[in-house]
Amino acid sequence: MQKIKTAILFGGCSAEHEVSLVSASSVIRNLPVEKYETIPVGITKDGRWYLYTGPMNKIATGEWEKDEQAVPAFLSPDRSVGGLVVTGRDGVHTVPLDCVFPVLHGRNGEDGTVQGLLELSGLPFVGCGTLASAICMDKAITHSLLENAGIVAAKYLWFYRDSYTGEGIRKIKAKVAARLGYPVFVKPANSGSSVGVTKVKCEEKLDGAIAAAAAESNKILVEEAVRGQEVECAVLGNREPEAAPVVGEIVASAAFYDYNDKYKSGKSKLNIPAHLDAAVVEKIRSIAVRAFRTLGCRGFARVDFFVRNGSEILLNELNTIPGFTPISMYPKLWKASGLPYPELLDRLVSLSFDNDAKDYKR
Repeated sequence: MQKIKTAILFGGCSAEHEVSLVSASSVIRNLPVEKYETIPVGITKDGRWYLYTGPMNKIATGEWEKDEQAVPAFLSPDRSVGGLVVTGRDGVHTVPLDCVFPVLHGRNGEDGTVQGLLELSGLPFVGCGTLASAICMDKAITHSLLENAGIVAAKYLWFYRDSYTGEGIRKIKAKVAARLGYPVFVKPANSGSSVGVTKVKCEEKLDGAIAAAAAESNKILVEEAVRGQEVECAVLGNREPEAAPVVGEIVASAAFYDYNDKYKSGKSKLNIPAHLDAAVVEKIRSIAVRAFRTLGCRGFARVDFFVRNGSEILLNELNTIPGFTPISMYPKLWKASGLPYPELLDRLVSLSFDNDAKDYKR
């Protein structure tokens, strides 16, 4: 059987670059070798693309960039090419691809930018398309659309960073106090992995938190701080998605589940399954699938929730390229539900060839 040539995109121009390296390494190690030929394609923080054929253990550490087996290459938007254009020392040649798996997190990878390029290329790819990726990356838009669909979230308000000047500062602070109260979470509206997120306990700390968020995005989101359980649900599929039967719960070691807690310290605790009544779990799974379909997602997403007082469910956000690191919740939930990691990856790639996913078909 001819192997499926699958490009694994990793790295990227994002604050979550390092997380992508670890996720991609895990995906490459676990894609079934008897079925897939993996073609690693790395993107540096400053946006240079390389075809990488060196030792795979150098990807997670970032050493791959300095390896002589990293050759300049780029994905062609020209559908007649159907793959990579490689511009190495031996001249220009093309590498045909059957599929692309973007293992990218954050801006310029999860926000519809790369997905737009992939749709132009005509190549099947894993995960959401351009529109759903952009919508889910912008938490303000996500909240607005889900609110219109009757899906409940934490109370919030949003504003552009250039509104937080002069008289605008007083007005925004007044709205935060009146609508949300303290404590609140201040977030970049279109970033991930808790980058630029601050928990604010009083008005005096708001300026610094907004500055930190504004460094990551031109749109700022302020949400009420929900006292409750942080729960995650894994969704898989295209037109008929399914939620993993097992949902997970995060018990953060820090004040909240921040970047360090997610990827570095390893001190947070994961309860799989979550400590919730069966009826609440079923409702979470139902809402997750409904949100996935409402926002036009396909392939996969991790849907995050807060559960207050053991029963009140508030949707937090959808992650269209969830982490695939060894400690990531998405693959752990499917494994606990009876779908091992290699089989999960196989399903994800298979979904990219589904006719429901190919509205951009060549």
